[in-house]
Amino acid sequence: MFVDTTLRDGHQSLIATRMRLIDMLPALDAMDSLGFNAMEVWGGATFDVCVRFLKENPWERIKVIKSKLKNTKTQMLLRGQNLVGYRHYADDVVELFVKKAIENGVDNIRVFDALNDIRNLEKSIEVALKNGAHVQGAISYTVSPVHTVDYYLSFAQQLVERGVNSLCIKDMAGLLTPKRSYELVKKLKERFNVPVELHTHCTSGLGDLNYIAAVEAGVDMLDTALSPFALGTSQPPYESMYFAIREYRALPEIDWKRIAYLVDHFTKVREKYKDYDVAMKSIDYRILVSQVPGGMYSNLVKQLSEQKMLNKLPLVLEEIPKVRKDLGYPPLVTPTSQIVGVQAVLNVLTGERYKKVTNEVKNYVKGMYGRPPAPIDGELMEAILGDEKPIECRPADLLEFELEKFKKEIGILADSDEDLLIYVILGEVGRKYLREKYEEKILVDLELVEEYGGGYPV
Repeated sequence: MFVDTTLRDGHQSLIATRMRLIDMLPALDAMDSLGFNAMEVWGGATFDVCVRFLKENPWERIKVIKSKLKNTKTQMLLRGQNLVGYRHYADDVVELFVKKAIENGVDNIRVFDALNDIRNLEKSIEVALKNGAHVQGAISYTVSPVHTVDYYLSFAQQLVERGVNSLCIKDMAGLLTPKRSYELVKKLKERFNVPVELHTHCTSGLGDLNYIAAVEAGVDMLDTALSPFALGTSQPPYESMYFAIREYRALPEIDWKRIAYLVDHFTKVREKYKDYDVAMKSIDYRILVSQVPGGMYSNLVKQLSEQKMLNKLPLVLEEIPKVRKDLGYPPLVTPTSQIVGVQAVLNVLTGERYKKVTNEVKNYVKGMYGRPPAPIDGELMEAILGDEKPIECRPADLLEFELEKFKKEIGILADSDEDLLIYVILGEVGRKYLREKYEEKILVDLELVEEYGGGYPV
């Protein structure tokens, strides 16, 4: 019934993804005993943060976690053709990354696209299925005149036709309401013969209500986090949801002493990273009004504070829905939340709408991110593209294979496909990490040579 998100979305939402592998290891045995359908432990921002800030190998993380879990499947979040990065990657990169993720210990792959453009998901779904993973097709949920129940059912149909093993309603901003939650789950269950999972965030205060409504509609799985990493901008808490849902479903008995141990452990872990903690003390109703997700809101505050124009925040929050409408109502999730947010800030700060247009908006209008849910404003498109027409093909079809080029660029710093992918995904950040790793290896080898009097083969 439950998929645990503590080791991925829980800490990504609450402490900027700063939890280290060493913080996770003491908890794995107890978590493995709780009967989770899966534990989400990889993907999303974890790959980037491991390398950029924690100086940890993300591939080593998934291998170690997988080796410790005897009863529970591992799960990752994949951004379709974006993988775990911030742009579309060529098909040869997608193929290698997905294959290596599965080889290193990923059992379930939840794959989504910010625009719900099936073309951006086809390659990763195909490769993951071919390599034996359970593939979950995620529906990026938002609210707009075009995002009707029929819209979501149509997209789910496309996912099922591509062979996904299960479906997920991915409510990344906390915009779902109990009535819509019930309706969506009910119709998905009636139409498709695959399990349905619900993922939401508590930011707006509706998370628990949505889960109970979904259970009444027949949902198969729910995403929860252990209470120290639940609520706020994270998921509903496992402990209370377990108590509530066992009145609806037969659930296995769990060892509450182990729960007590885990709560104590993760309370200390969260305190350890208090400098990164969102410290959200209440719900944020503004999300229900402006539809701005919590992470996007905090980024806007930071941006405007750096410009010493935080007083412009109300105007920016008014501008965001207008920009979103102009761009065809994209769901506000990476990368579209950044595209819409930055353009809204520029429109307000320049005092003239679209006087300055970001390259990301230009590429979005060209179709380089995929097909928008609704038509883009005609005047805006003409102002940006002129006589040029937006692309009609799958964006990745315009990308030449990349791996050989990256192999030549990184050279001896990458001694495995996993190292190569760190560089491909993270560019110069990846190169710096690999250089430090390479230099450290040389130092270790030199120490061994000195210790063994030259008899150690380097």
